[in-house]
Amino acid sequence: MQRAPSSDSRITAGILALAAIALLIGGAFTGLVVEATRDPSGVASAFDSYLLRIVRFTLWQALLSTLLSVAPALFVARALSRHPQFFGRGFILQLFAVPLALPAIVAALGVLALYGRAGYFAGMLGALGGQSWPGIYGLSGILVAHVFFNLPLATRLFLEALQTVPADQWRLASQLGMGAAPAFRLIEWPPLRAALPGVAGLVFMLCITSFTIVLTLGGGPSATTLEVAIYQALRFDFDPARAVTLTLLQIALTFVVVLALTRLGANMTGDANLPVAPRRYFSAGAAETVLNALVIGLALLFVAGPMAATLAAGLGADLGRLAGESAVRQATATSAALSVLSALLSLALSLSLVMARWALALTRRTGGRTVLEHLADTGAGFVLVVPPIVIGAGWFLFLRTVSDVFAIAPVMVVAVNAVMAMPFAIRAIRPAYDAASERHERLCAQLGISGWNRLRLVDWPSLRRPLATGFAFAMALSLGDLGVIALFGSDSVQTLPYLLLARMGSYRTEDAAGLALLLGLVCLALVLTADWMGRREKS
Repeated sequence: MQRAPSSDSRITAGILALAAIALLIGGAFTGLVVEATRDPSGVASAFDSYLLRIVRFTLWQALLSTLLSVAPALFVARALSRHPQFFGRGFILQLFAVPLALPAIVAALGVLALYGRAGYFAGMLGALGGQSWPGIYGLSGILVAHVFFNLPLATRLFLEALQTVPADQWRLASQLGMGAAPAFRLIEWPPLRAALPGVAGLVFMLCITSFTIVLTLGGGPSATTLEVAIYQALRFDFDPARAVTLTLLQIALTFVVVLALTRLGANMTGDANLPVAPRRYFSAGAAETVLNALVIGLALLFVAGPMAATLAAGLGADLGRLAGESAVRQATATSAALSVLSALLSLALSLSLVMARWALALTRRTGGRTVLEHLADTGAGFVLVVPPIVIGAGWFLFLRTVSDVFAIAPVMVVAVNAVMAMPFAIRAIRPAYDAASERHERLCAQLGISGWNRLRLVDWPSLRRPLATGFAFAMALSLGDLGVIALFGSDSVQTLPYLLLARMGSYRTEDAAGLALLLGLVCLALVLTADWMGRREKS
C-alpha cells in the first residue's frame, strides 16, 4: 500500500470534521455543566420519586417493546426463511423496510387512525370490551408503535442471520429426512441465538431513546420517558435543574446500552439489506406451511395496517386547502431547506472522516492504530451515545444566557441532524471510497494528484452514487426529525413535523392526517431511492 504524505489534506479535513463533532457535543456538555454548577442544590433535589418513576417507566416500556418485537420476529423470520420463493415474498420484505423510512410522528398518527378513540377499529374494539373504546394513549399506544417499527427491523436482521446457514447443511438435512423441530434446533437456532443479543440490544436502544412516539402517544405524566421529561422540563416547566439531572441520567443510560451493544457486535445503524434468497434443499410440510402462512399473514396485517390507515386518513383530508395555507407552504419550504443543508453538511463531515481514515492508515508504519486514526474510524459513532434531544437540551441551556435560543433554531436543527445522519452516510460512502483508493492510490501519488483535483477527477466517478445514497438517507432523516425542532421551534421557525405536532395538539386531526401523508410520502420516496441506488452500486 502506497504511503500517504504526512501533510495530506485528507487528514486535515478529518481533523476539522472531528473538531466540528467535538464542538457540537462539547458545547452541549458545557451547557449542562454550567447549569449544574449554577444551581447544584437544584440538580441534587431533582432526584425524587417522580424521577425514579420516569426512569422505571423508561426501562419498562423499552423492555416490553423489545420482548414484543423480538419474540414474534423470530417466528416471522423463520417462516420467511422456510419459504424462500413464493408469490409476494419480495413485496413483503420491501413492505417491512417501509417503517424504517417513515418519520415517527407519521407512524404515531397511523396508529391513532387505526386504534385511537375515533379510529377505524374503535367500534369493533369497543364492542369486544362491552363499552366505548377509550383509545390507545399511554403504555399500550407506545408498545404498538414501537412494535410497528421494530418487528420488521428485527425480522429482517434475523432473516439475514438465517441466510448465513450453508446450503450443504440444508442438503444434508433433506437427505436425512430431518423434521421441522430437529432442523430448527440443529440448523436454524444456532445463527438465531448468535444474532439474538445484538438484535434485542439494538431494539432496546431504539426504545429507550424514543422521543416522538412517547411524546405523541404517551398521554400524560404516567407514561413519560427521560427524553420527553427533558423536553417538558425546558419547554413547559422551565426547570433547568431538573432538565440537567434528566439529561445526565439519559446519557448514562444510553452509554451503558451502547457499550453493551458494541461488545455484542450489534448493527448500530439498523441496516438490513437482504441478498437474493439462496437455493434450498429442505421443503416444509403441509401443516407447517399453513402455520407459516398464518404467521406471515398476521405480521403483514400488523405492519400494513397503520400504513393503510395513514394513507386513508390523509386522502380524506382537504389536501387542496392545506396546500394553499401559508403556514403549510412556509413549513414545507423550511423543512426542505434545512434538510438539504443538513444532508450536505452530513456528507461533507462523513467524507472527510472516511478520507482521513484511509490516509492515516497509509501513514502508519508499524504497530496499532494511532488515537487520531481510531477517532477517524469511530468518531461518528460517538453521536449514538448522545441522543438529539440531549444535545439540544445542552445547547438550549448554554444559549439561553447569551442569545435568543429560538433565533438559532435553524443552525441547531441543521447541525444536530447532520451529525446524527453521519453513521448512515459513512456506511454508504466508505466501501466505495476504500475500493477506489485501493485502485488509484499509487497512481495518484506518482502523478502528484491530490486534494480537490483528486476528488474531482479520480474519486468522484466512484463516489457519485454512494454520495447520492447518503444524501437521500440524511435528507429523509432530517425531514422527519422532531427531537431538536421540538425544543427550538417557534411560530417563526416551523418544520413539517413541528406543524404536524401543533395541529395534533389543537385537535385538527384532518389537517394532521394530510400533513402526515405528505411528509411520509416524501421521506419514503427518499429512502427507497437511496436503497435502490445502493443496490445498483452493489450489483
